[in-house]
Amino acid sequence: MDRIQFGRRVAYWRGRRRYSQQELASLMRRSLRWVEELEGGRRQADPNLSVANEIAMCLGVTLDRLLHDPAVLCPAESEIDAVRTALQRHDVLTGRCDDDVTDPVPVAVLQSSLWHARTGFQAGRFAQLGTQLPKLLVDATRAAARHEGDDRLEAYRQLSLTLELTEAAAIKWGSSELAVTAGQRAVVAAERSEDPVIQASAARHLADAMTAHGQAAAAVTFVTAAARRLQDDLMRSGPEGLSVLGMLWLKAAMAQATAAEADDDRPAVLARAVPGFLDQADEHAARLGGDANELWTSFGPTNVALYRVAAHVQLSEGADAVAVAAGIPAPALAALPRERRAHLLTDRAIGEKQAGLRTDAVDTLLKAEKLAPEEVVCRPRTKRLVEDLRLLGVEPSVEGRLRGLVDRCGLPG
Repeated sequence: MDRIQFGRRVAYWRGRRRYSQQELASLMRRSLRWVEELEGGRRQADPNLSVANEIAMCLGVTLDRLLHDPAVLCPAESEIDAVRTALQRHDVLTGRCDDDVTDPVPVAVLQSSLWHARTGFQAGRFAQLGTQLPKLLVDATRAAARHEGDDRLEAYRQLSLTLELTEAAAIKWGSSELAVTAGQRAVVAAERSEDPVIQASAARHLADAMTAHGQAAAAVTFVTAAARRLQDDLMRSGPEGLSVLGMLWLKAAMAQATAAEADDDRPAVLARAVPGFLDQADEHAARLGGDANELWTSFGPTNVALYRVAAHVQLSEGADAVAVAAGIPAPALAALPRERRAHLLTDRAIGEKQAGLRTDAVDTLLKAEKLAPEEVVCRPRTKRLVEDLRLLGVEPSVEGRLRGLVDRCGLPG
């Protein structure tokens, strides 16, 4: 049982029943702190089934719904709006915090908070970012405005990385407009950090957002310019530098593939540039010497292979995507974060649908859901795939499993 998701569901149903945390604690004959830690996913041990059943009875909801309700698994619109509102605050927009007399958050605290949020993202927990990011954005902005010297530069690094995480979450939530806004702010903060590694990291996130927002051709121009401008500095910056440089070329490949697919005049010409960008990334992965997770990139030969799958999918080359995915060594794949592995499985499922392997696509999606449920039941791109499979039809042997997936995605039957 995922403690964080279970806690979110308890908080959701407690709110629906209009109980305070203290009232639920009284009904459960527990302390207020027990309920706070339960809802925050901070209890050291998972609640056992008898406790979960007791909570369900107190809240007047079935145990199955308390454990598996997809409406609670996904972020609420109010949580996404809270992130958007934080980005629109005057102090966050301008970086001016003159009226705030409180001391800025120490950079070490910022680093710790960001590490916790980023680790959650890589574990496939995207919904919780809706409650974490607003405070992170405000704290990092104030730190950058109020600290001095090296602490100010580090605060700008953390601010840029926080905005990057906001962009990445917005992509998962299907809000490309929010992603572009956060990505652009990340680039500005990165420039103020005077750190080429952070500048490259921000550039790759903005390119991703631009691609998702229908600006793929511009994203190619932007990200390749960033790669060429920063290359010398990044090559001297050790594993982090090589990792973000490689990621720039991976984002260039995806933007180019997207631009090719959208072009009516010369799609084949544009598509021919995609393998070259992927090969550039492969060269940097070889220099790195193996898979790593420097600056949360998951960069290395295996992630390059994942992007090859994604590029084939984007170019509607489903059979090629499936073949590349099948050739990725299982031990190397297992070493990647859950988000990366689940993302590959959803890409593979799209490739299987494109290749007419719809039964395989359902099975692959179910594997992805088991690994990282939010990647499947919450992401708009994956829900579209589930709907496509429902409309196209599948073999009777998997109809029941697909119907269950349709229900968990909240799609009409």
